[in-house]
Amino acid sequence: MTDMACPRLEARQLRLVWADGESHAFPYIWLRDTDPAGFHPRTGERVFDLTSVPLDLAPRAVRVEGAILVVDWPGDDAASRFDLCWLRENRPGAPRPDPAGVETVAWRGELGAGGVPRARAAEVLQDDAALADWLCRGKAYGLSIIEGLDDDVEAGCAVARRIGFLRETNFGRTFEVVSKPDPNNLAYTSDALPLHTDLTNQELPPGWQFLHCLANEAEGGGSVFCDGVAVAEDLARADPTAFELLASVDIPFRFHDAETDIRARKTVIRRRLDGRVDEICFNAHLADILDIDPAIMPDYYAAYRRLMQMTRDPAYLVTLKLKAGEMVVFDNRRVLHGRAAFDPSTGFRHLRGCYVDRGEFDSRMRVLARAADRAEAA
Repeated sequence: MTDMACPRLEARQLRLVWADGESHAFPYIWLRDTDPAGFHPRTGERVFDLTSVPLDLAPRAVRVEGAILVVDWPGDDAASRFDLCWLRENRPGAPRPDPAGVETVAWRGELGAGGVPRARAAEVLQDDAALADWLCRGKAYGLSIIEGLDDDVEAGCAVARRIGFLRETNFGRTFEVVSKPDPNNLAYTSDALPLHTDLTNQELPPGWQFLHCLANEAEGGGSVFCDGVAVAEDLARADPTAFELLASVDIPFRFHDAETDIRARKTVIRRRLDGRVDEICFNAHLADILDIDPAIMPDYYAAYRRLMQMTRDPAYLVTLKLKAGEMVVFDNRRVLHGRAAFDPSTGFRHLRGCYVDRGEFDSRMRVLARAADRAEAA
């Protein structure tokens, strides 16, 4: 194993030349900060104090002992010991593998209701492998359906809790989507709901939304979905100026009733550091009075209106009518949702909803992957 890597001391970093000829650089300060001994043995949290060493720290000596790199530091510091395979996998400049880093599948209307990923409630609730598979497919598309839920108001929440904690909002930990005589939100009416993402007025809008259909007997009330990533990507190609305005100019959102007044500012299109579209924050009903610079306002309105028109284009829409016992699960910060108007005099319509944040969703994917790796290695 001594030929796995050859260490070379350089001015500010150690270079490891691997047996296959590849080489990678490891800054000395990174090696000191990442010393396995600098992490709590039980919690895994870093306990090393970065201010205890100078930034220009350099080792006294470096050697390879079998599959271990040993770095001797000056002064009273003990030597750091690193597994060479671990170093190669976790080297600077190479993001750590993430089981939750699922590639986005941008979809349009041709996906159709039949193309939406589906899973059975009993399997997701009882089998970790089925849960992991559903989470992976659901994240790729940002949209999925759970079938076979019990006729129980808590059945949908039970699936959500298989993932993580429920996100509480000013509407509560759960919410009932029914027509109410004194609504404080358009969702609680029988009116049509144009495509939108929920709670854009929140500092951090909820991630995954779960809508369990308990009854859907009224005429109308079909659910409509649109992949905001696909719309934004197409807008970027067709009108880069409009895309840039929506991705760089933040606008105000607000929800207020007798008890609350919650406001936030955001861009409608949100990008990751690599420039790829990661979120859509679009809700025309919660958009507050536009207060941006008048000089850019005409162009902004044109861009905003064009995006709104695209979200209504049948080329992007998937329409379905949920049945009792089905639950639609979607990424609220990616997939826009809406519904057709319905006539409450023709039958009862009742959906029960809750949210689970994106971080909880991703955490469950990672924990399940870790458990599967352990089982495979056993």
